[in-house]
Amino acid sequence: MAAVDSFHLLYREIARSCNCYVETLALVGAFYTASKAVVLMRDCYSLIRLHFIPRLVYPRDLVHQYGQWAVISGASEAIAKAYAEELARHGVSIILISSDVRSISDTARSVSETHGVETILIEADFGCGPMACKPIKDAVGDKDIGFVINCLDSSLEASPDFADLSESKMWSIINNSIAAAILVTRLALPGMAERQRGAVVNISSGRCSRPTPRKAALSACTAFLDHFSRALHYEYGPQGVFVQSLVPYRVASQEEEDSAGVSWLVPQPQVYARHALSTLGISRRTTGYWPHTMQFRLMQCMPEWIWVLGSRVLCRVA
Repeated sequence: MAAVDSFHLLYREIARSCNCYVETLALVGAFYTASKAVVLMRDCYSLIRLHFIPRLVYPRDLVHQYGQWAVISGASEAIAKAYAEELARHGVSIILISSDVRSISDTARSVSETHGVETILIEADFGCGPMACKPIKDAVGDKDIGFVINCLDSSLEASPDFADLSESKMWSIINNSIAAAILVTRLALPGMAERQRGAVVNISSGRCSRPTPRKAALSACTAFLDHFSRALHYEYGPQGVFVQSLVPYRVASQEEEDSAGVSWLVPQPQVYARHALSTLGISRRTTGYWPHTMQFRLMQCMPEWIWVLGSRVLCRVA
């Protein structure tokens, strides 16, 4: 009996001494839960403010807000074509730049006939160095350039292992994805800063916001365009130039537009461009499309080793 009584006494003493620690842990748990709830509410508010409210308000006068003309580099990409059409729908005239004008001639004709705006086609191979800038400089001239859109080469999505890339392909990546964005922006930016209005939009890829196996070149180009945009905004934002980094996830290609591959997670280029344009002037760095923003948030919560493992599995399946 003495042993039993001693055990009960010991248990009561331990419980009494631990009571303060239990209360402390309960407070810590309540604080952690409250902080997570606040973060969740903030993210939900940001999602609504960025992706839904701008599309409910009256249409903006983009020509008055930014300028009459848009220069679009990498215009043969599906997103770039859709963005050009969406800008033309708001009355913006378009200058399309591509290394092969035949791939964008139908787009230019359709945009001009449908929306009644001027379109100019420029064939520029940035692998030729300074020679590629002359026709762009002549076309820009003294025009009221309000938009510069630089679109990443989508062929990098299907690139092989880094060591298997040819030397010519490496130079093509550097010239047409990095040098093109820098040079085209450089040609239009002084006029924007002088007029104290304008927008620069660099479209890369959200799928490589983290290191991804077999996507080293794409990851590098994405990181460059993303940091280039953010640094440029801090430099020219005070002068009235809004610089945006768009990091979309998968958008349907031209071949997939009429297939079953299109879904709310994989939108048509026209749908994506409409959503992305509504975020211009609101967010400096965004996916441009609310389901992609949810993907981006999920990826941020995911440990890097899980991301890499999943990427390797998908590469093997592909």
